[in-house]
Amino acid sequence: MIARIVFPILVMILVADLFVDLHYLRRIRRRQWLKRMFWWLPAVVIIIYTVYMATLSSFAPESTAVLNTYLFLLGAVVVPKFVFAVCSVIGWAVRRVIPSRCNYGHWVGVVLVLVLWYVLLYGSTAGFSHVQVRRVDYSSKELPAAFDGYRIVQFSDAHVGTYGSGRQHILADAVNLMNAQKADAIVFTGDLQNMQPSELYEHMLLLSELRAPDGVFSVLGNHDYAVYVDADEKTKAANCQEMVDLQRHLGWTLLRNDHAVIRRGRDSIVVAGMENLGLSGRAPKRGDVKKTLRGVSDSAFVVMLEHDPTAWDTKILPQSHAQLTLSGHTHAMQFELLGWSPAAWIYKEWGGLYYHGDRAINVSTGLGGFVPFRFGVPGEVVVITLHQAKD
Repeated sequence: MIARIVFPILVMILVADLFVDLHYLRRIRRRQWLKRMFWWLPAVVIIIYTVYMATLSSFAPESTAVLNTYLFLLGAVVVPKFVFAVCSVIGWAVRRVIPSRCNYGHWVGVVLVLVLWYVLLYGSTAGFSHVQVRRVDYSSKELPAAFDGYRIVQFSDAHVGTYGSGRQHILADAVNLMNAQKADAIVFTGDLQNMQPSELYEHMLLLSELRAPDGVFSVLGNHDYAVYVDADEKTKAANCQEMVDLQRHLGWTLLRNDHAVIRRGRDSIVVAGMENLGLSGRAPKRGDVKKTLRGVSDSAFVVMLEHDPTAWDTKILPQSHAQLTLSGHTHAMQFELLGWSPAAWIYKEWGGLYYHGDRAINVSTGLGGFVPFRFGVPGEVVVITLHQAKD
């Protein structure tokens, strides 16, 4: 994880600290060496920490506390220093063009550093703890009359390994919130774990409390295949199988390129579940649309579950007639400001309901996250109500 961006991180550390050292600390006459030592000590520690993180063969360390502490230090120390240095340099350049006795870049840098600290502290506490309900209505002429008003609760990207260390109450609140919706069915659209299935053990009883008349349906997300642990293929396969077994032990109907039929008298709808089909290099590519819908009539109303929303454009739209697709995966990168998220740089559909003609995809921005941080995009439970469109 860190290995991919280790050089930009090291550059940020060194550039910021060198700038402050050269422009400020070397001007100090009394005990200059002592003050410079105290200034550089945190940088040296973080550099060593960065090198250690970059040498890990797995996607992340087994202890989430090690990763989260490192990321917090980046957000609290490295990024603010770098931002201040950049603002100071810009202010110095402006003074060369517009003569001034004051470098206003310093003040801009101080304000931005305070904003960054607020975002970090809020996002790591209240921002991550808050869970909201988002309501969606979807209408289709192909929905059978008996299912007009049918309600589905969708949740995604639980990453339950992050709910240790006193955070399980957040997951408990989410489970209670989902049950309180009194939906007809609950669907989970992938990423139940961070790294390995053992993370579920302490949460099994809580997750088994999810209840809906037509059951709980799920699919696997990219993290659920245990591809982010440095292990041989046999161990990875065993971990993936354990994840499958644990979800079924919860009483969930796990769909792996398969489907289930929900009936109301003579009417029915299909809940189909594709395996993960992501575009990134490490993401499993096991989704098979034709296998998933084998035996399903072209006239059936299909709710398709697929973890990665990129599969909607590349496979689901051209290879199926599924009217509504439910996905997750993006997390909206766990940051949103004034309706914009950096996830928009990567994903065409990154959060909310999107249409292609009469067909639609709802992308959940997720419940939790590998990293316990959310700003402007709280964890969400989505309540989807199906309606029969009138001519």
